[in-house]
Amino acid sequence: MFQVDRLSMKNTNNPSEKIIIALDGMDKNNVLNLLEQIPEIIWIKVGLELFVSEGPDILSILRDKGKKIFLDLKFHDIPTTVARACFSASQAGADFISVHTCSGMKALQMANEAAHEGAAKVNLIPPKLLGITILTSWTQESLVDDLLIDQSIDQRVKHLASIASVSGLGGCVCSPREVQSLREIYPETFELVTPGIRSLGSDFNDQSRVSDASEAIKMGASKLVIGRAITQSNDPAYMFKIFCKKTLS
Repeated sequence: MFQVDRLSMKNTNNPSEKIIIALDGMDKNNVLNLLEQIPEIIWIKVGLELFVSEGPDILSILRDKGKKIFLDLKFHDIPTTVARACFSASQAGADFISVHTCSGMKALQMANEAAHEGAAKVNLIPPKLLGITILTSWTQESLVDDLLIDQSIDQRVKHLASIASVSGLGGCVCSPREVQSLREIYPETFELVTPGIRSLGSDFNDQSRVSDASEAIKMGASKLVIGRAITQSNDPAYMFKIFCKKTLS
């Protein structure tokens, strides 16, 4: 039976497709209330906070509402453990799954294979695995001082993105600062998902390498992960529309 890929059916002209709403700091009731306020939301990011507090059932709830899910648990462990985690996550219906590229090429290849096997077992389209490069909270100084990595962030991100690509992953997660240099290397089919999106003049919170939404899209970002700027605003529906417009500018 012919199976339709939910990811390939997207309307690329729909700005809602380019925004992934991060649900950090929210519980199930907060999430359901947000989805009622903004029915146009297509993509949801389920991170560690929500997954730990609500469990895997939150994924079923979101899928039942027709949402696409970026399961952002940033798996980082020995190859077998990462692969088994991705096998289970793919069966839960995640569309994107994040894994740390620092787990190494063997772990990434095994994880990608396991994700395909897991999804096939329950007749789902396999998710795209996204390789985490350098978190947006890191600065050049902290990379050197804390990890003794004497390499520019840009060089490091390019190297980790290469590992993700060679391992067969569907894309990577990077800050807006590295998007342009990566898009010059990789085609549109290689997803470049960017957190660290802030309105000009807003508080950076715990992120360091940030950019405005419209600038990130112009530089080649596939999708923007946006959380507090929308979810903690006085009018989330209005802010969602503002960010949608920015993806078109």
